[in-house]
Amino acid sequence: MKKIWFAAFVVLLAGFVIAQEGPKNDSGDTVARPRNKKDAPAPEPETQLPKIPSKFNKKESLPEAPSFHSDALTINVDVAVLDNTGHFIPNIPKQYFRILEDNVPQTVSLFGHSEAPMTVCLLIEFSNLYQQFYTEAWYQTLTAAYGFVGTLKPEDYVAVVAYDMRPEILSDFSTDRSKTMEALQRLRIAGFSEANLFDALVDSEERMQDIEGRKAIVLIASGRDTFSKLTFDKARKRIQAAAVPIYAVGLMQTLRELMDARGYMGPISRLDFLQADNQMRTFAKETGGQSFFPRFYGEFPNIFRSISDALRNEYALAYTPTNQAKDGAYRHIKVELVNPATNEPLAIKNEKGKPIKYQIVAKAGYNAPRAVE
Repeated sequence: MKKIWFAAFVVLLAGFVIAQEGPKNDSGDTVARPRNKKDAPAPEPETQLPKIPSKFNKKESLPEAPSFHSDALTINVDVAVLDNTGHFIPNIPKQYFRILEDNVPQTVSLFGHSEAPMTVCLLIEFSNLYQQFYTEAWYQTLTAAYGFVGTLKPEDYVAVVAYDMRPEILSDFSTDRSKTMEALQRLRIAGFSEANLFDALVDSEERMQDIEGRKAIVLIASGRDTFSKLTFDKARKRIQAAAVPIYAVGLMQTLRELMDARGYMGPISRLDFLQADNQMRTFAKETGGQSFFPRFYGEFPNIFRSISDALRNEYALAYTPTNQAKDGAYRHIKVELVNPATNEPLAIKNEKGKPIKYQIVAKAGYNAPRAVE
């Protein structure tokens, strides 16, 4: 009995000693017990998950954030004002520009002028269509192509596309001029005697229509179409819808005139070439570009300078049409320079005070969107 009491006394004594020493840490060392509440370390805050309101549970969905959108249509119009030598006329204030849509005046909401890099597709006709004059046609084509590439700046993007029966991308858009030169060097021997201009032009337009910034197609061709799947009218509508400016350079003007003068060109051939020129003029005008028909090589530098000026230096205008109908109809655009005080055409004078002739280059219209049913 005495042994039991003695064992109980030892257990109580050991518990008293442990209580006096204080708690131990993870390594087994004794941690000193604070003497009062001020010395005691602050308890670490418990990590708690945020409480979810009772109205949001797995069965209920979170409310959608408010969204804002506008169905108003805004039309952007790039405008180049060129003098009679093809040079850009700068520093024309906003109030002198007037935009008509289907002959209805519109309010210009945005206006600016900047010099920006270009994205250009060099679309080249390369076929055996003119076998009897192949050397001259080939030389003119390469002279025009190399000459235009030489006017580009390092930050400009350019692609080279050649077409005969179908378009072929020789080099994609790049700032690497070595790729462009390699593509042009492939233009040595034409494979077919077809020149499907409409198909190639529509294909290039629709590939480029979603590219942002200053963009254009520089078309170096005779303008003739021999075997396209698309007709002129269908191609024209699709080109109008894509609205990528076309700068057309017609080839073989001098040879055609010499052939005609010497009686080598019959009435049918003459009519074919006249139609080809009109087609190139139409495509260029309706997309806000220009058309050129050089008769000698000395004209090429001025042509390339005009294209560069028109593309790099443009007035960027935007307006919200008064006609917001989403009917898919084609709307005609006309840009004018007027004196707001007199409502008459604006007279522009040179440094010597003499009036100069000018032309306004802008797209001819756009296709309104269709309402989604």
